[in-house]
Amino acid sequence: MSALTLPAPPPAPPADPFAHLPPVAPLRWTREEYYRLAEDGYFAGKRVMLIDGEVLTMSPQNEPHSRAISLSSRALEAAFNGAAYARVQMPLDLGQTSDPEPDVAMAPGDARTHPARPHSALLVVEVSDSSLAYDTGDKASLYAAGGIADYWVVDLVHNRLIVFRDPARDPATRFGHAYTTIRYVDRAQSIAPLAAPTSPVAVADLML
Repeated sequence: MSALTLPAPPPAPPADPFAHLPPVAPLRWTREEYYRLAEDGYFAGKRVMLIDGEVLTMSPQNEPHSRAISLSSRALEAAFNGAAYARVQMPLDLGQTSDPEPDVAMAPGDARTHPARPHSALLVVEVSDSSLAYDTGDKASLYAAGGIADYWVVDLVHNRLIVFRDPARDPATRFGHAYTTIRYVDRAQSIAPLAAPTSPVAVADLML
């Protein structure tokens, strides 16, 4: 019987010459750099926002989404009765490396006297369909970290309003904060903003 000759084992793979290098991290922008890029036309024709130093592209709006923004801003201005005005998709400087543009932010006073770039809002509203998971997750954490006491999500997927209140520290979330009170309000119900407690708003008035 002849001896069986086994093939030589394959050579060991070469060592990774880049193994000692740190992992690649995304380039993060400051708000000032972000504004400068916008002024130079880099975002022309695009809907973008700065979140945690990253420039994110926002999805195009469909008709129910657009009309819900208009309906929400009108209903909330009526509820605040001159004590606040609606800033629609305008920057909100929360003192972080983020520059969100909420669908509706209720700022105290009126557009003539209020700062051009407010640092807070009495109420922030996002209209959500495809962005529902983000608006109720990372975006809620961002607003909680920014001290927004009253955050509403007009949930077009389930035809309801989600109300977030009582922000507190939560290290398990992206921005280290979360809302400890979350309430689901049906379309047939009403709810008053924290800053306008005697002016309930019908959820049906916020959407088609």
